[in-house]
Amino acid sequence: MSRRSVLLAALSAATLGLSSFLAVPVSAAGAIHPGVMTITGGGQCTANFVFTGRGNTYLGQAAHCSGTGQATETDGCDTGSLPLGTPVEIQGASRPGTLVYNSWLAMQAASETDPDACAYNDLALVKIDPADVAKVSGSIPVLGGPTGLDRDGVATGEQVFSYGNSSLRAGITQLSPKQGISLGTAGNGWTHPVYTVSPGIPGDSGSPFVNDQGQALGVLSTLSIAPTPLSNNVSDLAKMLDYANSSKGGQKVTLKRGRTAFDGNLPVLRGLLG
Repeated sequence: MSRRSVLLAALSAATLGLSSFLAVPVSAAGAIHPGVMTITGGGQCTANFVFTGRGNTYLGQAAHCSGTGQATETDGCDTGSLPLGTPVEIQGASRPGTLVYNSWLAMQAASETDPDACAYNDLALVKIDPADVAKVSGSIPVLGGPTGLDRDGVATGEQVFSYGNSSLRAGITQLSPKQGISLGTAGNGWTHPVYTVSPGIPGDSGSPFVNDQGQALGVLSTLSIAPTPLSNNVSDLAKMLDYANSSKGGQKVTLKRGRTAFDGNLPVLRGLLG
């Protein structure tokens, strides 16, 4: 492997033996929104954004959340995945959602050869059961937004914000919102390495990232080991959506904006940053 990074989902899979510790109850009440937990094939991830299209409502998660490969298998063009139609438990939903799109499966079906797409195209769509659509909100907790879609990426030093929901934080919700900085763009625009306070951990996989204007930037995909230890790699949402909506992906979805105004200057973040 040329990429020295490990998927957060793979790290989660390595700890599945501690199922009693990682088990997350899926509530039958409350809103479904960016940042809720999802369980796919026994593995926990964090949902990113809400999408709509063709009369349906979808919750986004990372494609690797349904991966079946080993920890070192991080290439979406040749790593196995659970099939479309797999049920996905969603925190706040009364019924499971359904996996209806996975960028890894789409790339394999299209015999994709772009190495950057294979490495960083990491988006899946989970269709919300009609019984739960009324519970869905597009707003990110604490932060608000997204205000739209970031199509020009982030430069080195620009602020980024996220909301993770790993069960490893033992319910300490003050640690869910994160603020950090971009380390630039890599992979021909497909990924953005970032540092945040605190870094994403297993269970945060798929978390939403926005820029300093609240625009949807990307999806938490990998934890970098080198050359920037403890940084995270955020797959670019605009490029992943374009792929999903292309002939290769076969989708027709758009990002749902949040109804709550974005605020990146919240007391909880100022407190975490000292």
